[in-house]
Amino acid sequence: MPNIIYREKDVPDIHQFDVYVKNGGYEGLKKALTMKPSEVIDVVKASNLRGRGGAGFPTGVKWSFIPQSEPVKYVVVNADESETGTFKDRQILENNPHQLIEGALIAAYAIQAKAVYIYLRGEFWDVAHRVDQHIEDAVKGNLCGDNINGSGWSCMVYTHLGAGAYICGEESALLESLEGKLGQPRVRPPFPAQKGGGLYGEPTVVNNVETLANVPWIIVNGADAYKGINGNEQSPGTKIFCLSGNVAKPGNYELPMGVTFRELIFEYGGGIPNGKNLKAILPSGGSGPILPATDAVLDTKLTYEDVQKVGSILGSASVIVIDDSWNITQIASKAIKFFKHESCGKCTPCREGTYWIDKVVDRILSGQGKPSDVDLISNIAKNMQGVTLCALGDFAANPIIHTIKNFPDDFKQYVTPKAEEAPAKPAAKPAARGKAAAPAAGD
Repeated sequence: MPNIIYREKDVPDIHQFDVYVKNGGYEGLKKALTMKPSEVIDVVKASNLRGRGGAGFPTGVKWSFIPQSEPVKYVVVNADESETGTFKDRQILENNPHQLIEGALIAAYAIQAKAVYIYLRGEFWDVAHRVDQHIEDAVKGNLCGDNINGSGWSCMVYTHLGAGAYICGEESALLESLEGKLGQPRVRPPFPAQKGGGLYGEPTVVNNVETLANVPWIIVNGADAYKGINGNEQSPGTKIFCLSGNVAKPGNYELPMGVTFRELIFEYGGGIPNGKNLKAILPSGGSGPILPATDAVLDTKLTYEDVQKVGSILGSASVIVIDDSWNITQIASKAIKFFKHESCGKCTPCREGTYWIDKVVDRILSGQGKPSDVDLISNIAKNMQGVTLCALGDFAANPIIHTIKNFPDDFKQYVTPKAEEAPAKPAAKPAARGKAAAPAAGD
């Protein structure tokens, strides 16, 4: 089937406004403007489109939480692509930006928002500049800004750059940053969809880039067509899988949800190079639990439900492949260093937990660790779960808990019983004066 999101593979130069319009661009917005806002929400809800940023929450349901009685509402696009192994949204922003702009405007019309803000990670400054130009092209075409397409409804789209902080991918920290404050998670409730919880205290929808890029196709073709792409009622449509690590052909692959790990890695990704064997898979970057490369895991369908059944999460589908040249303890170390660096420090369990786990894992890797250190880092990680304002505490705990659980032998290679842990021998009695001490047994 043709690509829904990565249309540049089928239509060259689709990033240009004229080319996008010529190939059906903004038809979804035009159709939405002839519908009642509630009808647009109903179509997206019926499609079962789920958030592609990681949580997998039903998009139409999220939109329906916005109180229509409130006069001021916003749509915020989460383009703060910071998850390890994730690089799908940048490709959309660079090669098919108008589909994102159109999807964001449809979302804005559905909740009757006054403005759309695209929040991009700080390193995307060059992308933001080009997106600004694409927005201006849409304004000139009367498909953004005042009185869009003669409908009487007005909405402008703006870009905003962050400062390169991973934590701002969390929606409440993103809103704080967008307001010019320190990017740290908010205490909830109120939630972003509620009065007092969103941008500038107004009800706000926050959606990922890939999520909104699906919306124009759904409005044009209908909810049933979207659900029929792979026949999966709970996880329909296509998904962009970011494949990286020890794989022959890394890259972004837009495929129907429901392909297996085996198909993604070996059929599309070309398998494991350099004669190595597949050892482990990170299905959702550093955030999700690591999985051993068993046949049961490899034959798991890539849907939100099926990946959860084997003990991990699909998340943003940033699939990192690990071959047998790695000791998984090294992977755990890399992950915890990332989360230690990116923790905002607001919550004590996350701030202190990542610091001390990193210290102890370094000790283990240096050969100075003890078997009790493995229990220590596992205990610290478990005490970080479910006690922080955002999910970063849980994400940081996952690499430790699940590497120890699934790859205990890798840790054993570093932590062998040391002499100081062995039971102390009884001290020899001092020899009587004038007599030689008896030799110890075994000497």
